[in-house]
Amino acid sequence: MRKYIFGFFSITLLFSCSNLKQSSESRQIPQLKFINSIEIPFNLEFKDTKIGGLSGIDYDKKQDLYYIICDERSQENLSRFYTAKIKISKDKLETIDFTETTTLKNAEGLAFGNWLINPETSADPEDIRLNPKTNSLIWSSEGARVLSTEKNILQNPSITFMDLKGNFSDKLILPDNLIMQKVNKGPRNNGTLEGITFDNKYKNIYTSIEEPLFEDGNQATTNNGGLIRIYRFNAINKKNTAQYAYKLDAIAREPNPKDAFAVNGVAAIQYYKKNQLLVLERSYSTGTQACTIKVFLCDFKDATDVKNYDTLQNQTINLSSKKLLLNMNDLGIYTDNIEGLTFGPQLANGNRSLLFVSDNNFSSTQKTQVFLFEVQE
Repeated sequence: MRKYIFGFFSITLLFSCSNLKQSSESRQIPQLKFINSIEIPFNLEFKDTKIGGLSGIDYDKKQDLYYIICDERSQENLSRFYTAKIKISKDKLETIDFTETTTLKNAEGLAFGNWLINPETSADPEDIRLNPKTNSLIWSSEGARVLSTEKNILQNPSITFMDLKGNFSDKLILPDNLIMQKVNKGPRNNGTLEGITFDNKYKNIYTSIEEPLFEDGNQATTNNGGLIRIYRFNAINKKNTAQYAYKLDAIAREPNPKDAFAVNGVAAIQYYKKNQLLVLERSYSTGTQACTIKVFLCDFKDATDVKNYDTLQNQTINLSSKKLLLNMNDLGIYTDNIEGLTFGPQLANGNRSLLFVSDNNFSSTQKTQVFLFEVQE
């Protein structure tokens, strides 16, 4: 989450003394064609909430309905998700109409607490997915790792199962390397579970961390990308079954001033085909308002399962392969903090649609946008 104030080929890479190989694959590559976008007005009010912080989206084909999660930590309105109707007419985005807002609840059946007042009871929602087979939802929270003289907060990330009313039902069982720690090991604050997606049979759940685990090496810089992990879970027994290494691109732009904040990480993923995900990398640098948004086709068919690797450093492993499908900088349009994507309805020519949503961080200087693309396969 960005916050303020607060061709496939085989190649051997040298990365922090690790022997890493990009796995090889030659499967069909989709093309993403931009159609249009719409903007949601800042602080649009809906049922006593302010629309903003939209960080994850999923499409219910049967109901022609979208589930959209808000990343607010109950600071002004309670942590929640929305349902919405998005009108696509003549293969163009026309309007988005919110239909309901639903409060997220914890295992005790209570709303999550206010991050500013009771941070240990809060949540940091990031993504949401529907399971139409069970008529239920899953959602991810980044948790928190804040270590300072004023306070120490260690809140584990999570992926929670809930019903359509926001009621808790269960959680995935996280591996040890996703547990927050006081020492520099495990996840970084604000760099954990951003993206989640089911496979096409809803038997497996994939999730990605935004930035590298401490033990897996450095964060992305303007010269090099870091190594993150993509996790696979069994949706039935809730256990982690595999982990794959993925190399981020370098940060797209130099920050201004040069030592100011800049980041590149995985903000969202979408299941595409067997062993393949669409991976959205989002790069932001102080001094440039727009984000650089890239979408890659990730393939882990030949990637090493690193589930039992304590570190990705000084290892000989096959990385997940990645092929650039889209750099939104090439579109000549403004792209803000895009954090969610989902396949939408079929277009008139029979091709699938792909929609993106941006998180404005409840800032008047940012935009809440919805983008529509055609998937040409």
